[in-house]
Amino acid sequence: MRMQLKGDYFDGQWHHPGKPDEVVPKTSPADSTKLLWEAPIWHAHPAAAINSAVHGFAAWRVLSFDERAVYFRRYQEAVKKRADEIAQAIAWEVGKPLWESKTEATALTSKVDVTLADSLDRIRPRVLKEVMPKIDGQTLHKPLGVTVVIGPFNFPCHLANGQILSALIAGNSVVFKPSEKTVYSAQLMMECFAEAGFPKGVVNMVNGTGRNAARLTQDPRVRGVFFTGSRAVGKMILRDTNQDLKKMVALELGGKNTTIVHGDAHLPHALPELLRACYLTTGQRCTSTSLVLVQRSVLAAFREQFQAVVERIIVDHPVEKTPFMGPLIDAHAEQAYFDFCALGVQAGAEVLVAPRKLELPWSGHYVSPSLHLWERPDPAHPFFQDEIFGPNACIVPYDTIDEAIQLANATEYGLAASVFTRNAVVWQQCLRDVQAGLINLNRSTVGATARLPFGGVKDSGNFRPAAVSMVDHCVNAVASLETTDDTSSRLADVVGLKD
Repeated sequence: MRMQLKGDYFDGQWHHPGKPDEVVPKTSPADSTKLLWEAPIWHAHPAAAINSAVHGFAAWRVLSFDERAVYFRRYQEAVKKRADEIAQAIAWEVGKPLWESKTEATALTSKVDVTLADSLDRIRPRVLKEVMPKIDGQTLHKPLGVTVVIGPFNFPCHLANGQILSALIAGNSVVFKPSEKTVYSAQLMMECFAEAGFPKGVVNMVNGTGRNAARLTQDPRVRGVFFTGSRAVGKMILRDTNQDLKKMVALELGGKNTTIVHGDAHLPHALPELLRACYLTTGQRCTSTSLVLVQRSVLAAFREQFQAVVERIIVDHPVEKTPFMGPLIDAHAEQAYFDFCALGVQAGAEVLVAPRKLELPWSGHYVSPSLHLWERPDPAHPFFQDEIFGPNACIVPYDTIDEAIQLANATEYGLAASVFTRNAVVWQQCLRDVQAGLINLNRSTVGATARLPFGGVKDSGNFRPAAVSMVDHCVNAVASLETTDDTSSRLADVVGLKD
């Protein structure tokens, strides 16, 4: 499946000039013998796209919410018409099974509804009558200006789409830089914005590697930076921008997510939930569970049953077949997965299901899921601390719920956690004490809703959650005291003069 790239999008048109400064080739993770595209990269385009966004912002910021919503509905219709095409692109570029890719493509349209129905209300003007005698108060929210959205490969459209829509409804213009691994999926989404007829310069896209991303984030005209990706890159962005007080930076980073399986948990319910939590998207989700803390009273039963279902997971071609798991994104991710599993052996963890390179009819990055049991974990060890981004889970036994919470909080991350229990007291203690931005009861750590905040603490983010609350970081709040009574003060009274 060869994909035709159009270049970068700014000033309301696609730009594909002469010889590029760089070319990034992309083979399919499902079949590395198939070259999907070769992405041209121009180092001058970030500045040109920001120029475009500066002009687009001037026109977009003065429109009313209702006027902006008209463009959102047009975009929604464009995405609906191309949902199957977008899903195919995601499946080929990322390696997600097509059924899962279709879920992501559908989420683009539903995010329009959530943005207009839920997020918008958070930034509407608020008037308080008589906050002072004869004086009303108002809170309004002004857009930041030119914003940059840097997207990840694992959800190449959905995650960036939510950030772009939040920035746009607030009145900002956007420059989107997708992952260099998923250029075509991003291009299809940008074509939908173009079809919707957004004013010139309001929505822009620039391809590139980290160097082009840095050119965007460091430009002094940029007022907002929204990044989804690894902790290491997030810290680089903070280093490059933290002296610029005019920039708002929101980071959605990784996770070392924990699920607690308490002794009273209903295992027939917990097992399929954990299967999704640990292995959906081949473990390439920031919310994937990697540490499964199991109370010793149910350890033997859980281990036996969970190991059995992990061994039955179907891994196959994401488009030609209908598997639960497709391949990893590329050769680097494949090697990192095996290296990480080797860390587990080094740490003394028992291998219950070994990681294997799978030999399938296609020359892709197919690996088997893996499972470890770590009886005496060392919370300081990289196997306990580091994010995997691959299909591995590690069972860790515990005795008391206090011990489980201590283990859950021992990692440097704090994105997602789950608790399986029928004990309300245990649940309330976990909800209070576990250090994570997402804490679920009897539900997996994956699959959040756009109608609630989405973000983590510690090394999982910088306290600016996405989803419904993303719009909060796309504006600055302005307070206004207003009076129409011009008789309340006299100059003579103010300065102490007598008539």
